[in-house]
Amino acid sequence: MSIWALGINHKTAAIAVRERVAFDPAAMPLVLQTLQNLPYVSEVVVLSTCNRTEIYCCAEEGGPEQISEWLIQNQQIERNELQAAMYTLTSGSAVAHTMRVASGLDSMVLGEPQILGQMKSAYAMAQDVGTTGTELGRLFRQTFSIAKQVRTQTAIGENPVSVAFAAVRMAQHIFSDLKESRALLIGAGETIELVARHLRHAGIGHITLANRTLARAQHLAAEFHADAVLLEDIPEVLASADIVISSTASTLPILGKGMVEKAIKKRRHKPMFMVDIAVPRDIEEQVAELQDVYLYTVDDLRDIIEENVRSRETAAEQANELIEAGVQHFMRELKALDAVNTVTELRAHVESLRDEQLDKALKQLQNGGDAEKILRTFAHTFSNKVLHQPMKALRRAGSEGRLDVMDWSRELFNLDANKDDPSADSTYPTEDSPAD
Repeated sequence: MSIWALGINHKTAAIAVRERVAFDPAAMPLVLQTLQNLPYVSEVVVLSTCNRTEIYCCAEEGGPEQISEWLIQNQQIERNELQAAMYTLTSGSAVAHTMRVASGLDSMVLGEPQILGQMKSAYAMAQDVGTTGTELGRLFRQTFSIAKQVRTQTAIGENPVSVAFAAVRMAQHIFSDLKESRALLIGAGETIELVARHLRHAGIGHITLANRTLARAQHLAAEFHADAVLLEDIPEVLASADIVISSTASTLPILGKGMVEKAIKKRRHKPMFMVDIAVPRDIEEQVAELQDVYLYTVDDLRDIIEENVRSRETAAEQANELIEAGVQHFMRELKALDAVNTVTELRAHVESLRDEQLDKALKQLQNGGDAEKILRTFAHTFSNKVLHQPMKALRRAGSEGRLDVMDWSRELFNLDANKDDPSADSTYPTEDSPAD
Protein backbone atom coordinates (compact mmCIF):
# COMPACT_ATOMS: atom_id res chain seq x y z
CA MET A 1 0.00 0.00 0.00
CA SER A 2 1.17 3.52 -0.84
CA ILE A 3 -0.13 7.03 -0.29
CA TRP A 4 -1.45 8.73 -3.44
CA ALA A 5 -2.76 12.19 -4.33
CA LEU A 6 -4.55 12.66 -7.62
CA GLY A 7 -6.88 15.28 -9.04
CA ILE A 8 -7.25 18.45 -11.08
CA ASN A 9 -6.97 22.12 -10.12
CA HIS A 10 -7.07 25.65 -11.52
CA LYS A 11 -3.60 25.20 -12.99
CA THR A 12 -4.41 22.08 -15.00
CA ALA A 13 -8.05 22.50 -15.98
CA ALA A 14 -10.47 25.23 -17.05
CA ILE A 15 -13.54 25.85 -14.94
CA ALA A 16 -15.71 23.94 -17.42
CA VAL A 17 -13.71 20.78 -16.64
CA ARG A 18 -13.45 21.46 -12.91
CA GLU A 19 -17.23 21.83 -12.68
CA ARG A 20 -17.74 18.37 -14.14
CA VAL A 21 -15.38 16.69 -11.69
CA ALA A 22 -16.63 18.59 -8.62
CA PHE A 23 -18.82 16.75 -6.11
CA ASP A 24 -22.01 17.89 -4.43
CA PRO A 25 -21.35 18.05 -0.65
CA ALA A 26 -24.60 16.15 -0.03
CA ALA A 27 -23.33 13.26 -2.15
CA MET A 28 -19.87 13.12 -0.53
CA PRO A 29 -20.58 10.23 1.92
CA LEU A 30 -21.63 7.99 -0.98
CA VAL A 31 -18.64 9.13 -3.08
CA LEU A 32 -16.23 8.25 -0.25
CA GLN A 33 -17.80 4.84 0.35
CA THR A 34 -17.83 4.04 -3.37
CA LEU A 35 -14.16 4.93 -3.77
CA GLN A 36 -13.13 2.94 -0.70
CA ASN A 37 -14.98 -0.10 -2.08
CA LEU A 38 -12.76 -0.17 -5.17
CA PRO A 39 -10.61 -3.34 -5.01
CA TYR A 40 -7.20 -1.66 -4.63
CA VAL A 41 -8.25 1.24 -2.36
CA SER A 42 -8.21 0.98 1.45
CA GLU A 43 -8.46 4.60 2.68
CA VAL A 44 -9.72 7.74 0.96
CA VAL A 45 -10.33 11.48 1.54
CA VAL A 46 -11.88 13.76 -1.11
CA LEU A 47 -11.34 17.53 -1.29
CA SER A 48 -13.70 19.33 -3.69
CA THR A 49 -13.67 23.14 -4.01
CA CYS A 50 -14.26 25.63 -6.82
CA ASN A 51 -10.55 25.51 -7.70
CA ARG A 52 -9.73 21.82 -7.23
CA THR A 53 -10.98 18.29 -6.82
CA GLU A 54 -8.37 16.04 -5.22
CA ILE A 55 -8.48 12.48 -3.96
CA TYR A 56 -6.02 11.38 -1.30
CA CYS A 57 -5.89 7.64 -0.79
CA CYS A 58 -3.97 4.70 0.55
CA ALA A 59 -4.00 2.18 -2.26
CA GLU A 60 -2.14 -0.52 -4.14
CA GLU A 61 -0.52 0.19 -7.50
CA GLY A 62 -3.74 -0.15 -9.49
CA GLY A 63 -5.77 2.14 -7.23
CA PRO A 64 -5.30 5.44 -9.11
CA GLU A 65 -6.27 3.82 -12.43
CA GLN A 66 -9.46 2.47 -10.86
CA ILE A 67 -10.29 5.92 -9.45
CA SER A 68 -9.71 7.54 -12.85
CA GLU A 69 -11.99 5.01 -14.52
CA TRP A 70 -14.65 5.63 -11.90
CA LEU A 71 -14.43 9.40 -12.46
CA ILE A 72 -14.79 8.95 -16.22
CA GLN A 73 -17.89 6.82 -15.78
CA ASN A 74 -19.50 8.56 -12.79
CA GLN A 75 -18.81 12.17 -13.79
CA GLN A 76 -19.41 11.53 -17.50
CA ILE A 77 -16.19 13.15 -18.66
CA GLU A 78 -14.16 12.19 -21.73
CA ARG A 79 -11.12 10.05 -21.00
CA ASN A 80 -8.66 12.24 -22.91
CA GLU A 81 -10.13 15.37 -21.31
CA LEU A 82 -9.60 14.02 -17.78
CA GLN A 83 -6.18 12.53 -18.48
CA ALA A 84 -4.95 15.83 -19.92
CA ALA A 85 -5.86 17.65 -16.70
CA MET A 86 -5.21 15.04 -14.00
CA TYR A 87 -2.03 14.71 -11.97
CA THR A 88 -1.09 11.57 -10.00
CA LEU A 89 1.48 11.71 -7.21
CA THR A 90 2.71 9.07 -4.79
CA SER A 91 4.87 8.65 -1.68
CA GLY A 92 6.99 11.73 -0.88
CA SER A 93 5.60 13.73 -3.81
CA ALA A 94 2.03 13.09 -2.65
CA VAL A 95 2.87 14.06 0.93
CA ALA A 96 4.60 17.29 -0.21
CA HIS A 97 1.66 18.21 -2.45
CA THR A 98 -0.86 17.65 0.35
CA MET A 99 1.14 19.90 2.68
CA ARG A 100 1.53 22.60 0.01
CA VAL A 101 -2.23 22.62 -0.63
CA ALA A 102 -3.07 22.90 3.08
CA SER A 103 -0.53 25.71 3.50
CA GLY A 104 -2.02 27.78 0.65
CA LEU A 105 1.07 27.45 -1.57
CA ASP A 106 -0.88 25.77 -4.38
CA SER A 107 -3.81 28.20 -4.31
CA MET A 108 -4.86 30.70 -6.97
CA VAL A 109 -4.14 33.42 -4.39
CA LEU A 110 -0.82 32.54 -2.78
CA GLY A 111 -1.21 31.94 0.95
CA GLU A 112 -5.02 32.17 1.09
CA PRO A 113 -6.23 30.67 4.39
CA GLN A 114 -9.61 29.18 3.40
CA ILE A 115 -8.13 26.03 1.87
CA LEU A 116 -6.88 24.74 5.24
CA GLY A 117 -10.39 24.86 6.68
CA GLN A 118 -11.75 23.15 3.57
CA MET A 119 -9.16 20.38 3.88
CA LYS A 120 -9.95 19.90 7.58
CA SER A 121 -13.63 19.61 6.71
CA ALA A 122 -12.86 17.05 3.98
CA TYR A 123 -10.84 14.94 6.42
CA ALA A 124 -13.54 15.22 9.11
CA MET A 125 -16.16 14.06 6.60
CA ALA A 126 -14.04 11.02 5.68
CA GLN A 127 -13.58 10.22 9.36
CA ASP A 128 -17.34 10.38 9.94
CA VAL A 129 -18.01 8.11 6.98
CA GLY A 130 -15.26 5.72 8.08
CA THR A 131 -12.98 5.86 5.02
CA THR A 132 -9.80 6.89 6.86
CA GLY A 133 -7.37 4.75 8.80
CA THR A 134 -3.84 4.70 10.16
CA GLU A 135 -2.03 5.91 7.03
CA LEU A 136 -4.20 8.87 6.05
CA GLY A 137 -4.73 9.72 9.70
CA ARG A 138 -0.98 10.10 10.12
CA LEU A 139 -0.70 12.06 6.85
CA PHE A 140 -3.38 14.61 7.70
CA ARG A 141 -2.26 15.11 11.30
CA GLN A 142 1.24 15.88 10.04
CA THR A 143 -0.17 18.06 7.22
CA PHE A 144 -2.26 20.19 9.60
CA SER A 145 0.72 20.55 11.92
CA ILE A 146 2.96 21.79 9.09
CA ALA A 147 0.25 24.16 7.80
CA LYS A 148 -0.01 25.64 11.30
CA GLN A 149 3.76 26.15 11.37
CA VAL A 150 3.61 27.87 7.98
CA ARG A 151 0.90 30.22 9.26
CA THR A 152 2.64 31.03 12.55
CA GLN A 153 6.29 31.04 11.50
CA THR A 154 6.05 32.83 8.12
CA ALA A 155 4.23 35.90 6.79
CA ILE A 156 2.48 33.90 4.06
CA GLY A 157 -1.02 35.04 5.07
CA GLU A 158 -0.39 38.36 6.75
CA ASN A 159 -0.73 40.75 3.83
CA PRO A 160 -3.74 41.10 1.47
CA VAL A 161 -3.28 40.23 -2.20
CA SER A 162 -6.76 41.02 -3.57
CA VAL A 163 -8.33 44.44 -4.06
CA ALA A 164 -11.35 43.53 -1.93
CA PHE A 165 -9.30 42.10 0.92
CA ALA A 166 -6.77 44.94 0.76
CA ALA A 167 -9.57 47.50 1.13
CA VAL A 168 -10.95 45.76 4.20
CA ARG A 169 -7.52 45.31 5.75
CA MET A 170 -6.83 49.04 5.36
CA ALA A 171 -10.16 49.78 7.06
CA GLN A 172 -9.08 47.59 9.97
CA HIS A 173 -5.93 49.66 10.36
CA ILE A 174 -7.96 52.87 10.69
CA PHE A 175 -10.82 51.48 12.81
CA SER A 176 -9.46 49.25 15.53
CA ASP A 177 -12.83 47.64 16.22
CA LEU A 178 -15.03 47.12 13.18
CA LYS A 179 -17.86 45.91 15.41
CA GLU A 180 -18.58 49.56 16.17
CA SER A 181 -18.30 50.64 12.52
CA ARG A 182 -20.83 51.02 9.72
CA ALA A 183 -20.03 50.44 6.04
CA LEU A 184 -21.64 51.76 2.88
CA LEU A 185 -20.87 49.62 -0.17
CA ILE A 186 -21.74 51.13 -3.55
CA GLY A 187 -22.35 48.68 -6.37
CA ALA A 188 -23.44 45.04 -6.34
CA GLY A 189 -20.86 43.30 -8.52
CA GLU A 190 -18.37 40.55 -7.69
CA THR A 191 -15.83 42.90 -6.07
CA ILE A 192 -18.41 44.47 -3.74
CA GLU A 193 -19.70 41.00 -2.88
CA LEU A 194 -16.15 39.98 -1.87
CA VAL A 195 -15.77 43.20 0.14
CA ALA A 196 -19.01 42.44 1.97
CA ARG A 197 -17.86 38.91 2.68
CA HIS A 198 -14.51 40.09 4.08
CA LEU A 199 -16.21 42.79 6.18
CA ARG A 200 -18.61 40.27 7.68
CA HIS A 201 -15.72 37.94 8.43
CA ALA A 202 -13.92 40.86 10.11
CA GLY A 203 -16.97 41.48 12.32
CA ILE A 204 -18.33 44.72 10.81
CA GLY A 205 -21.18 46.23 12.80
CA HIS A 206 -23.51 47.13 9.91
CA ILE A 207 -23.53 47.15 6.10
CA THR A 208 -25.66 49.19 3.70
CA LEU A 209 -25.60 48.26 0.00
CA ALA A 210 -26.41 50.91 -2.59
CA ASN A 211 -27.03 50.01 -6.22
CA ARG A 212 -28.66 51.38 -9.34
CA THR A 213 -31.06 48.40 -9.31
CA LEU A 214 -32.73 47.83 -5.95
CA ALA A 215 -33.56 44.16 -6.60
CA ARG A 216 -29.90 43.28 -7.06
CA ALA A 217 -28.93 45.22 -3.92
CA GLN A 218 -31.68 43.47 -1.93
CA HIS A 219 -30.57 40.05 -3.18
CA LEU A 220 -26.99 40.68 -2.04
CA ALA A 221 -28.12 42.38 1.18
CA ALA A 222 -30.12 39.29 2.18
CA GLU A 223 -26.96 37.18 2.14
CA PHE A 224 -25.05 39.55 4.41
CA HIS A 225 -27.91 40.75 6.65
CA ALA A 226 -27.49 44.27 5.25
CA ASP A 227 -29.75 47.15 4.23
CA ALA A 228 -30.35 47.92 0.55
CA VAL A 229 -30.89 51.38 -0.99
CA LEU A 230 -30.81 52.99 -4.41
CA LEU A 231 -27.92 55.19 -5.57
CA GLU A 232 -30.13 58.29 -5.23
CA ASP A 233 -30.60 57.48 -1.53
CA ILE A 234 -26.85 57.77 -0.82
CA PRO A 235 -27.00 61.41 0.45
CA GLU A 236 -29.40 60.26 3.19
CA VAL A 237 -27.20 57.38 4.43
CA LEU A 238 -23.69 58.69 3.73
CA ALA A 239 -23.29 60.56 7.02
CA SER A 240 -23.81 57.38 9.03
CA ALA A 241 -21.05 55.51 7.15
CA ASP A 242 -17.60 55.16 8.69
CA ILE A 243 -16.38 53.13 5.73
CA VAL A 244 -17.35 53.77 2.08
CA ILE A 245 -16.17 51.37 -0.62
CA SER A 246 -17.38 51.89 -4.18
CA SER A 247 -17.10 49.75 -7.30
CA THR A 248 -19.60 50.46 -10.07
CA ALA A 249 -19.52 50.67 -13.86
CA SER A 250 -20.69 54.30 -13.85
CA THR A 251 -19.02 56.63 -16.35
CA LEU A 252 -19.56 59.61 -14.05
CA PRO A 253 -18.65 60.12 -10.37
CA ILE A 254 -21.33 59.06 -7.90
CA LEU A 255 -19.89 60.86 -4.88
CA GLY A 256 -18.90 64.51 -5.33
CA LYS A 257 -16.92 66.74 -3.00
CA GLY A 258 -20.01 68.70 -1.94
CA MET A 259 -21.99 65.61 -0.97
CA VAL A 260 -19.13 64.21 1.09
CA GLU A 261 -18.47 67.61 2.72
CA LYS A 262 -22.07 67.80 3.93
CA ALA A 263 -21.83 64.26 5.30
CA ILE A 264 -18.63 65.10 7.20
CA LYS A 265 -20.32 68.12 8.80
CA LYS A 266 -23.24 65.94 9.89
CA ARG A 267 -20.72 63.51 11.37
CA ARG A 268 -19.13 66.41 13.29
CA HIS A 269 -15.87 65.63 11.50
CA LYS A 270 -15.70 62.05 12.67
CA PRO A 271 -13.17 60.36 10.27
CA MET A 272 -14.47 58.63 7.15
CA PHE A 273 -12.49 55.99 5.26
CA MET A 274 -13.21 55.78 1.53
CA VAL A 275 -11.93 53.41 -1.14
CA ASP A 276 -12.70 53.96 -4.82
CA ILE A 277 -12.10 50.67 -6.63
CA ALA A 278 -13.91 51.76 -9.81
CA VAL A 279 -12.34 52.73 -13.14
CA PRO A 280 -13.50 55.37 -14.13
CA ARG A 281 -13.65 56.75 -10.60
CA ASP A 282 -16.84 56.71 -8.57
CA ILE A 283 -15.56 59.34 -6.10
CA GLU A 284 -14.36 62.75 -7.25
CA GLU A 285 -10.63 63.27 -6.86
CA GLN A 286 -11.23 66.53 -4.94
CA VAL A 287 -12.81 64.56 -2.05
CA ALA A 288 -9.26 63.76 -0.93
CA GLU A 289 -8.80 67.46 -0.12
CA LEU A 290 -11.36 67.30 2.68
CA GLN A 291 -10.16 67.01 6.25
CA ASP A 292 -11.17 63.87 8.14
CA VAL A 293 -11.56 61.94 4.87
CA TYR A 294 -9.09 59.19 3.98
CA LEU A 295 -9.56 58.46 0.29
CA TYR A 296 -7.72 55.66 -1.52
CA THR A 297 -7.97 54.64 -5.17
CA VAL A 298 -7.48 51.31 -6.89
CA ASP A 299 -3.90 52.39 -7.77
CA ASP A 300 -3.11 52.87 -4.08
CA LEU A 301 -4.38 49.36 -3.40
CA ARG A 302 -2.41 47.89 -6.30
CA ASP A 303 0.83 49.30 -4.93
CA ILE A 304 0.04 47.64 -1.60
CA ILE A 305 -0.95 44.39 -3.27
CA GLU A 306 2.20 44.18 -5.41
CA GLU A 307 4.36 44.74 -2.35
CA ASN A 308 2.38 42.12 -0.46
CA VAL A 309 2.72 39.62 -3.29
CA ARG A 310 6.50 40.02 -3.12
CA SER A 311 6.30 39.59 0.64
CA ARG A 312 4.27 36.40 0.25
CA GLU A 313 6.70 35.00 -2.30
CA THR A 314 9.52 35.46 0.20
CA ALA A 315 7.38 33.82 2.86
CA ALA A 316 6.60 30.97 0.45
CA GLU A 317 10.31 30.14 0.25
CA GLN A 318 10.39 29.83 4.04
CA ALA A 319 7.18 27.77 3.93
CA ASN A 320 8.71 25.38 1.40
CA GLU A 321 11.60 24.75 3.77
CA LEU A 322 9.14 23.87 6.56
CA ILE A 323 7.24 21.58 4.19
CA GLU A 324 10.41 19.85 3.02
CA ALA A 325 11.36 19.18 6.64
CA GLY A 326 7.83 17.93 7.31
CA VAL A 327 7.95 15.54 4.36
CA GLN A 328 11.32 14.14 5.46
CA HIS A 329 10.01 13.64 9.00
CA PHE A 330 6.87 11.92 7.73
CA MET A 331 8.78 9.61 5.38
CA ARG A 332 11.25 8.69 8.16
CA GLU A 333 8.34 7.79 10.42
CA LEU A 334 6.80 5.76 7.61
CA LYS A 335 10.01 3.82 7.05
CA ALA A 336 10.40 3.26 10.79
CA LEU A 337 6.86 1.89 10.96
CA ASP A 338 7.58 -0.35 7.95
CA ALA A 339 10.62 -1.67 9.81
CA VAL A 340 8.55 -2.33 12.93
CA ASN A 341 5.92 -4.15 10.86
CA THR A 342 8.59 -6.23 9.13
CA VAL A 343 10.22 -7.17 12.45
CA THR A 344 6.81 -8.09 13.89
CA GLU A 345 5.93 -10.24 10.88
CA LEU A 346 9.36 -11.90 10.90
CA ARG A 347 9.08 -12.75 14.59
CA ALA A 348 5.55 -14.12 14.12
CA HIS A 349 6.73 -16.22 11.16
CA VAL A 350 9.69 -17.73 13.04
CA GLU A 351 7.59 -18.37 16.16
CA SER A 352 4.96 -20.11 14.03
CA LEU A 353 7.63 -22.43 12.57
CA ARG A 354 9.04 -23.04 16.06
CA ASP A 355 5.67 -23.85 17.60
CA GLU A 356 4.83 -26.23 14.76
CA GLN A 357 8.02 -28.25 15.29
CA LEU A 358 7.79 -27.97 19.07
CA ASP A 359 4.29 -29.48 19.08
CA LYS A 360 5.61 -32.45 17.07
CA ALA A 361 8.55 -32.90 19.43
CA LEU A 362 6.35 -32.76 22.56
CA LYS A 363 4.00 -35.39 21.13
CA GLN A 364 6.97 -37.66 20.40
CA LEU A 365 8.28 -37.18 23.95
CA GLN A 366 4.83 -37.99 25.38
CA ASN A 367 4.84 -41.21 23.34
CA GLY A 368 8.13 -42.26 25.01
CA GLY A 369 10.54 -41.41 22.22
CA ASP A 370 14.27 -40.92 22.76
CA ALA A 371 14.65 -37.39 24.16
CA GLU A 372 18.09 -36.66 22.71
CA LYS A 373 17.12 -37.87 19.26
CA ILE A 374 13.87 -35.87 19.36
CA LEU A 375 15.66 -32.68 20.44
CA ARG A 376 18.30 -33.03 17.73
CA THR A 377 15.60 -33.65 15.11
CA PHE A 378 13.67 -30.63 16.40
CA ALA A 379 16.75 -28.37 16.18
CA HIS A 380 17.71 -29.63 12.72
CA THR A 381 14.19 -29.36 11.28
CA PHE A 382 13.55 -25.97 12.86
CA SER A 383 16.81 -24.57 11.43
CA ASN A 384 15.98 -25.91 7.99
CA LYS A 385 12.49 -24.43 8.12
CA VAL A 386 13.79 -21.00 9.17
CA LEU A 387 16.61 -20.92 6.62
CA HIS A 388 14.84 -22.55 3.66
CA GLN A 389 13.37 -19.43 2.06
CA PRO A 390 16.36 -17.13 2.86
CA MET A 391 18.76 -19.69 1.33
CA LYS A 392 16.70 -19.88 -1.87
CA ALA A 393 16.70 -16.08 -2.07
CA LEU A 394 20.47 -15.91 -1.50
CA ARG A 395 21.18 -18.49 -4.22
CA ARG A 396 18.95 -16.57 -6.64
CA ALA A 397 20.64 -13.28 -5.75
CA GLY A 398 24.07 -14.87 -6.22
CA SER A 399 23.17 -16.17 -9.67
CA GLU A 400 21.94 -12.68 -10.59
CA GLY A 401 25.12 -11.02 -9.32
CA ARG A 402 23.28 -9.03 -6.65
CA LEU A 403 26.17 -8.59 -4.25
CA ASP A 404 24.22 -6.04 -2.19
CA VAL A 405 21.94 -8.85 -1.00
CA MET A 406 24.99 -10.84 0.08
CA ASP A 407 26.40 -7.85 1.96
CA TRP A 408 23.07 -7.17 3.70
CA SER A 409 22.78 -10.83 4.69
CA ARG A 410 26.25 -10.84 6.23
CA GLU A 411 25.40 -7.66 8.15
CA LEU A 412 21.96 -8.93 9.14
CA PHE A 413 23.34 -12.13 10.69
CA ASN A 414 26.59 -10.54 11.91
CA LEU A 415 28.64 -13.14 9.98
CA ASP A 416 31.83 -11.08 9.89
CA ALA A 417 31.88 -9.96 13.53
CA ASN A 418 34.20 -12.66 14.86
CA LYS A 419 35.74 -14.00 11.66
CA ASP A 420 39.19 -12.56 12.37
CA ASP A 421 39.08 -12.67 16.20
CA PRO A 422 37.98 -16.03 17.60
CA SER A 423 38.85 -14.99 21.15
CA ALA A 424 36.08 -12.38 21.04
CA ASP A 425 33.50 -15.13 21.52
CA SER A 426 33.84 -17.53 24.42
CA THR A 427 32.28 -20.30 22.34
CA TYR A 428 35.49 -20.53 20.29
CA PRO A 429 38.13 -22.94 21.74
CA THR A 430 41.28 -21.31 23.15
CA GLU A 431 44.39 -22.53 24.96
CA ASP A 432 42.68 -21.71 28.30
CA SER A 433 39.34 -23.23 27.39
CA PRO A 434 39.81 -26.49 25.55
CA ALA A 435 37.16 -27.72 23.17
CA ASP A 436 34.81 -30.46 24.33
